[in-house]
Amino acid sequence: MLEFVPITAVVPAAVEALLDRAFGRNRHSKTAYRLREGVGAIAHLSFAAVEGGELIGTIQCWPVEIAGDDGETAPMVMVGPVAVDPERQRAGLGKQLMHRALDAAHASGEDRAIMLVGDPEYYERFFGFTAERTARWRLPGPVEPRRLLARGSAVPAIAGMLGPRVTVAA
Repeated sequence: MLEFVPITAVVPAAVEALLDRAFGRNRHSKTAYRLREGVGAIAHLSFAAVEGGELIGTIQCWPVEIAGDDGETAPMVMVGPVAVDPERQRAGLGKQLMHRALDAAHASGEDRAIMLVGDPEYYERFFGFTAERTARWRLPGPVEPRRLLARGSAVPAIAGMLGPRVTVAA
């Protein structure tokens, strides 16, 4: 039976092994990984799909922000990676994981500014992500501008650098 559980309920090494199978061992060199360096995933927005005790999919969400050239900063949630075991891909599990994360973001009020790097034809069609407000964003590495997508009423259409959102404890 397929179950969705908080990603914190899964052994981190199992998550890493799944990510390696889904994206390859060189995945850490991707720009998206630089956007989340030094921060942990947002636990209440990150999930695992488990079936028969086996991890078959994950989705993680991360705290990021854009530091605008005008001095403005805007917090956002970055979705990804969405990983599905290669033997289970193309069966809708990634879509289920996305809905779970987006529903959780909506329930917690964190859906006003969500971004990801991904296929615009897929993420716009099924989830409403577009590149309409991301044209002037810069990232700490290469990215195809058409793949830099966002959704939500508070997505900033400003020029600036996107990076991890590190919160400082008082």
